[in-house]
Amino acid sequence: MTHVTERSSIQPWSAGNGRKTVTYADAGVSIHAGDKAVELLKNKVQRAHRPEVLGGLGGFSGLFRLDIQKYRKPVLASSTDGVGTKLVIAQQMNIHETVGIDLVAMVVDDLVACGAEPLFLLDYIACGEVVPDRVAEIGAGIADGCRYAGCALLGGETAEHPGVMRPDEYDLSANGVGVVEEDDILSHERVQLGDVVIAMRSSGLHSNGYSLVRHVLLGQGRMKLESVIEDLGDQRTLGEELLTPTKIYAKDCLSLIAECEVHALAHVTGGGIPGNLVRVLPKHLDAIVNRTTWAPQPIFDLIQRKGRIEPRDMESTFNMGVGMFAVVAAADADRALALLMRRGVEAWPVGEIISGTGEVQMLGSYTRG
Repeated sequence: MTHVTERSSIQPWSAGNGRKTVTYADAGVSIHAGDKAVELLKNKVQRAHRPEVLGGLGGFSGLFRLDIQKYRKPVLASSTDGVGTKLVIAQQMNIHETVGIDLVAMVVDDLVACGAEPLFLLDYIACGEVVPDRVAEIGAGIADGCRYAGCALLGGETAEHPGVMRPDEYDLSANGVGVVEEDDILSHERVQLGDVVIAMRSSGLHSNGYSLVRHVLLGQGRMKLESVIEDLGDQRTLGEELLTPTKIYAKDCLSLIAECEVHALAHVTGGGIPGNLVRVLPKHLDAIVNRTTWAPQPIFDLIQRKGRIEPRDMESTFNMGVGMFAVVAAADADRALALLMRRGVEAWPVGEIISGTGEVQMLGSYTRG
């Protein structure tokens, strides 16, 4: 975001033989467009700030002062992710301000899953053509996501790849860094028999399973993104539903950790509920997840019906209405639920930790909303 790749240092010159010289712009790279995009973004990026940030946009590196006196045994955590083929929907809809939020969510909520506070994030935007307004919209979403997560947007890169990507095509990725006390790292080693498993409601599909979604709904389903789907409610178009931003749980989880005895957090991304909750289980314990305790959003039922997808495949692909799990001490379960409610997070107990072999047991059938 701070500059455009492949920036040329060659100065204008004359061929001297009457032939027209070739410029970088003739090859499809506009340095001026990249600079304009950065200018459009500056105000938004400044809002995604922390006092530890040194300098501003435009440098070769982002600088962040880490106060090591604040920690006993600080451990840095790092996560890298992207948005995946949800970007195809954004490009088809020509709506670009929400996918940046998705990008941040994928990174910061992986960081907080180990108990780390997200400190800063750097992004990478690759596109066929730098259109300043479009890049600014994407970057504004990234800045908003960082603000929601409480981390700084330290900088990034916008790369123009003419001849490799279509002019309207782009891809996103980001790297985030957080910090956690070594003694406070959350993992499967903390999970205990009798712990309560708490689910936090997702905002919808989040950013996983979109290749299957596009195949089922837009391919063989022949549905239109601009169509209003009654099953989805609120007179929303299919495209609007599919571009619902991923919920960011970082601040909520950090508050939960500060006030309750949290043993583990599981961010539900690719692999769905069983594929992610199993990652925080020791080999001698199982997690019970009772499906009867919630109703997935209507979009999940629409995908399953249109694609005739087996329930097992749905659960291994989508979050089914749960974006984050917290495994907490039984004595703190009520307090944890009350805290999340005060913070506006819909949460409920879905099960408990029992003796077993390190598996997730999905029981019952989902309720209907």
